[in-house]
Amino acid sequence: MDPDSVEGLRASGGGGAGDAIGPDGRVPHGSSDDPDLLDFSANTNPRVPPDAAKTYREAFEAARSYPADDYPEFRAAAASFVDCEPEQVIPTAGGLEAIRLAIQTTVRTGDSVLVPYPSFGEYAREVRLQGGKPEFVPQDELLTADPAGHALAIVCNPNNPTGEAADPAALRAFADDCLSAGTTLLVDEAFLGFTDEQSLAGREGVIVARSLTKLFGLPGVRMGYAVGAGSARDRLATARRAWSMSAAAAAVGTHCYGQGGFVAETKARVAEERARMRDRLAARFDVCPSDAPFLLLSVSDDDVTVDEILASAREAGIALRDARTFRGLDSHIRVAVRAPEENDRLLDALDV
Repeated sequence: MDPDSVEGLRASGGGGAGDAIGPDGRVPHGSSDDPDLLDFSANTNPRVPPDAAKTYREAFEAARSYPADDYPEFRAAAASFVDCEPEQVIPTAGGLEAIRLAIQTTVRTGDSVLVPYPSFGEYAREVRLQGGKPEFVPQDELLTADPAGHALAIVCNPNNPTGEAADPAALRAFADDCLSAGTTLLVDEAFLGFTDEQSLAGREGVIVARSLTKLFGLPGVRMGYAVGAGSARDRLATARRAWSMSAAAAAVGTHCYGQGGFVAETKARVAEERARMRDRLAARFDVCPSDAPFLLLSVSDDDVTVDEILASAREAGIALRDARTFRGLDSHIRVAVRAPEENDRLLDALDV
């Protein structure tokens, strides 16, 4: 079996938990569609910006026509948020489409790509779908890897599922190394909005993928974008589908990016709750340091298994993320940071 082929992965059931690809070739994700469960498996904000629903409803009339394909208001709002030029913003239907667009316009058959692990499983899948070959690197070693000879290097910042943000100086130095080597750097900043770290958007040789899903708690609206400069931007703009974002998504996204008070409150709440949860959870689990709206827990108790913890939480009406589907993790659970009263319910259910 060719270990880099999608069909080979299907035949092997994804190569075990390590490749994070199921037998149908899809990547497992968090999120529960059971309305009776409190969902700690997906890392989305439990709150949404004020008047977001009103903005969505008001966009209905505009949705009866094709949206203006240049999306000027959304591009301007996104560019202001990440500090780049509006023309560098390429709207997409969610952050995952931005990731696919970046890989699709960079990777060719046989190309090698530096892929971190444990990290978001879609990176390797998208590389393979383009005929590329993932070269897996421990995520905490990726910024010191040699990018020469690789078409693309991928960084998740903050990393999912471990949660830590990259050291800014090290990340920028790695971006310089990639530029010198002729290697495109893709930085997935899906969770960077929860931090005070600066985006790499607009930097030469770098493609940034952003999502509004996590920060604004609206995954079903599908709002995202890629940011590129120079030739990378031209490739993205050429390959982008026409009307790549719905009129409602563009309107809601523009509105959300104008809610500075909501963003500030969210960051403060998540930081406070994350620290409180970490202190409590550390009594039972090894908890990874995190700058993101989630915590990765290592189950080291010989008297209980991951399956038993997942099952007992479900009996308490709570969905957790089985993190064993991430490459390199074999006894881990990921939990989101939600509202204080919801977090209390989780902590009680986990008996910490």
